[in-house]
Amino acid sequence: MRGRIELVLRDASQLFNSMDPSPFADKDLDGDAEEFIVNWAQEYSHKQPLTLTIHLEHMPEQDPTAWMAEAVHNFFNYRNRLNRLALHRLMDDGRTSLMVGLAFLTGCLAVRNLVLVHTAGAWAGLLRESLTIIGWVAMWRPVQIYLHEWWPFWRRGRTLNKLSTMPVEVVQKKPGTEFTTPVELPE
Repeated sequence: MRGRIELVLRDASQLFNSMDPSPFADKDLDGDAEEFIVNWAQEYSHKQPLTLTIHLEHMPEQDPTAWMAEAVHNFFNYRNRLNRLALHRLMDDGRTSLMVGLAFLTGCLAVRNLVLVHTAGAWAGLLRESLTIIGWVAMWRPVQIYLHEWWPFWRRGRTLNKLSTMPVEVVQKKPGTEFTTPVELPE
């Protein structure tokens, strides 16, 4: 069963960012429209296919379905590429952090084991333990990136990929039709 995202617009131009001078097929979606579509898509299972139905109060003379579908697909495909780039950069940061963290940890453990191992006293013991702790704290960032921070990018990428290929329907809004979910975009 397909999930359905329904969007009610006064006219087709309301879907797009009015500040973007690009032709319709390459225009950015309005920020509210993008947020609405992405948030609704995230409510469905990642395995469930989606359809976007756009209800227009003022339907243009020529059927806008083809160019609006192309514009929606282009936009979410572009957002997906940006998301992959951000994930790639995060992994690069993780790799750099890992190299710096490992070098620092190695240095701390080397000083601890080579210089302070034969030194007695409470201060030497405190310094040995401090070097061990600070060396492992230097590994915090790469561990955080590789265990936790990449998941949201991956999840968002799955959603954006699905949105970049979903069927888009454009229909005339029937007067008096009420929707059970808040689907109208602010003016």
